[in-house]
Amino acid sequence: MSEEATEPVAEKSPQKSFLERVIPMLLVLTVGLAFAVGILWQKVAGLEKGTASKIAGQATQAPQDVSGKLTKENAEKIPAIGDKDHLFGSKDAQVKLIVYTDLECPFCKTFHATAKQAIDEYQGKVAMVFRNFPLDAIHSNARAEAEAAECVAKLGGEEAFQKYIDKIFAVTPSNNGLDQTLLPTLASQLEIKLAEFNSCVSSGDTKNIVDEQAKGGEAAGVTGTPGVFVINQKGDAWLVPGAVPLANLKQTIDEALK
Repeated sequence: MSEEATEPVAEKSPQKSFLERVIPMLLVLTVGLAFAVGILWQKVAGLEKGTASKIAGQATQAPQDVSGKLTKENAEKIPAIGDKDHLFGSKDAQVKLIVYTDLECPFCKTFHATAKQAIDEYQGKVAMVFRNFPLDAIHSNARAEAEAAECVAKLGGEEAFQKYIDKIFAVTPSNNGLDQTLLPTLASQLEIKLAEFNSCVSSGDTKNIVDEQAKGGEAAGVTGTPGVFVINQKGDAWLVPGAVPLANLKQTIDEALK
């Protein structure tokens, strides 16, 4: 009886058998871990986006629909207009726009031009009260700019202050983009002595003025900029929701003039 020429079947070693069992398990665990990490990353990204959106919403107010009239109780929370306020337009205007402004807010820059246009169109019936409301959390330069503007008011008077505000809005790219070395340059263009300007800014003489205006805005319920109120001679008040277009602003002004 002849012996068959067959190749013997190799027996599996204990080490190879163990690896065949473990490798698929490791692959499954790796895929599962990668999936879990992906889900976690999406949640974190979502939270960050949500937080950023919330901050941005509080920081700057984009155009919305015209709001309704405030209750008497809420209207009384708005600090009364006084001699220390900065008034663009006639003091005898029947309607005044009280605008809480961050000088690095792009919507404030837009609305400042809109408010000035309304002042021109209503020919003495409308004026704007400018109040500082720097948003320190996102615009670290805004407070320094506000204090510098108040120094210009202190050294050069109301006309110089208004021109300085216009100059800042004209050159700033907004969102904390203004080169701070321009602040004394802009002041010098208004015939403010640089030594006096720099001394005022470095001493912090106008810090309390800015703080007081900002606290007044908070008391009135301002949560973003521009924070805009329309006030008539009767004491009625309307809240304008951000940097609305001129047509929307005029609707509220016309209501206030009735």
